[in-house]
Amino acid sequence: MANIEKIVLVGMGNPLLDISVDLGDDTTLLTKYELKMGDAILAEEKHQPLYKELAESYKPQYIAGGATQNSIRVAQWMIGTPGSTAYFGCVGNDEFGELMKARANADGVITHYMVDDTTPTGTCAVLVGSDGERSLCANLSAANNFKPTHLETDIAKSIYTTAKCYYIAGFFLTVSVESLQVIGEHAAAQNKPFALNLSAPFIVDFFGDQVATAMEYADYLFCNESEAAAYANKHDLGEDLKEVALKIAALPKKNTKRSRTVVFTQGSRSTLVCHDSVVTEYPVEPLAQDLLVDTNGAGDAFVGGFLSQLVQGKSIEQCVNAGHFAARFIIQQSGTQLPAACDYKA
Repeated sequence: MANIEKIVLVGMGNPLLDISVDLGDDTTLLTKYELKMGDAILAEEKHQPLYKELAESYKPQYIAGGATQNSIRVAQWMIGTPGSTAYFGCVGNDEFGELMKARANADGVITHYMVDDTTPTGTCAVLVGSDGERSLCANLSAANNFKPTHLETDIAKSIYTTAKCYYIAGFFLTVSVESLQVIGEHAAAQNKPFALNLSAPFIVDFFGDQVATAMEYADYLFCNESEAAAYANKHDLGEDLKEVALKIAALPKKNTKRSRTVVFTQGSRSTLVCHDSVVTEYPVEPLAQDLLVDTNGAGDAFVGGFLSQLVQGKSIEQCVNAGHFAARFIIQQSGTQLPAACDYKA
């Protein structure tokens, strides 16, 4: 087991091996599997042949993925000190699981996966269009089988009690709310920041009870404008996103020692942040269209950059600036791929 003394940030989520393919302008697969650019969905029975087709008929890239794991990898990259971050999730006892562990560990992340001997490692089809837009179709498989018992092991307890901050993406709400509550209760009791992401409109629409449970633990809430609009629509909060942010920030929470900070990203438009009952707009530096490669992972990267500074005690503005840097970097790459060193200067 790696040295856990340096861990400041722990993530828990659905580890998925991204199978990424650049489609260009070809919409054949999208039509065949009834997929849409901009969507992030869970695979149904009709999508199962997609993964084999990508592997056999295309030349995919295989990248250690899953929303939370992406954010943790980016945070680790920007913090710089190996072993500063750790990650929980469930994988299969197979080649994909080993590959994902090797890739995450190479990035400096300490992984403590639960291993399911009966189910294969989860995968995510990432179909990238010519304009950098993408369609995500996740086949959770083993990722769907994470259990709170994994957090009862001595190693897991040592990892999350050592950490200073926690992050869980909303996709995990389809898997184990009980596990989220274990981490959330520890964070609230110890007055450590807990961050949550709404992740996708379908999470808001179809897992409302789980979102409500998780929201009580959220000291930091992240989402994009579509997810914010979906939440506002579901709870009759209006259409003005600044007002929506204020209303979400005021919702009840477990840790009353911290006010809730709400962060709405809006792609190339200004990021909205509600902090201490004040909403601030932070402009996004424009990126030339010819430099845009792949929008997949932009939101995850923003969170990773933001958290990399939060755990170092930086201001909200510094956290947002780091988030913008990370998102800008990632959309110029194919997939959430990171070089060995980060040249970010706060």
